[in-house]
Amino acid sequence: MRKFSEQGSRCLTEAVCNCCGRKIRIKNGILEEECVRLEIPFGYFSEKDGQTQSFDLCEVCYDKITANFRIPVEIEEATELI
Repeated sequence: MRKFSEQGSRCLTEAVCNCCGRKIRIKNGILEEECVRLEIPFGYFSEKDGQTQSFDLCEVCYDKITANFRIPVEIEEATELI
């Protein structure tokens, strides 16, 4: 879950992991640790047709969830880090 300032800049003021509830560190509107943001627009043939759902996961919760996948996540090494 993310919260932004009401100012025109929409500066990020808070981020919380939807799974464990831990606050994710932010400095000057920038995340200081990894956080996965998922935003899913549901369409036809879904019980959630017309809804867009979103949530944030800290890296620890992401690892716990993906560790239980029957088919592991695909990992590709980055050759250049930004």
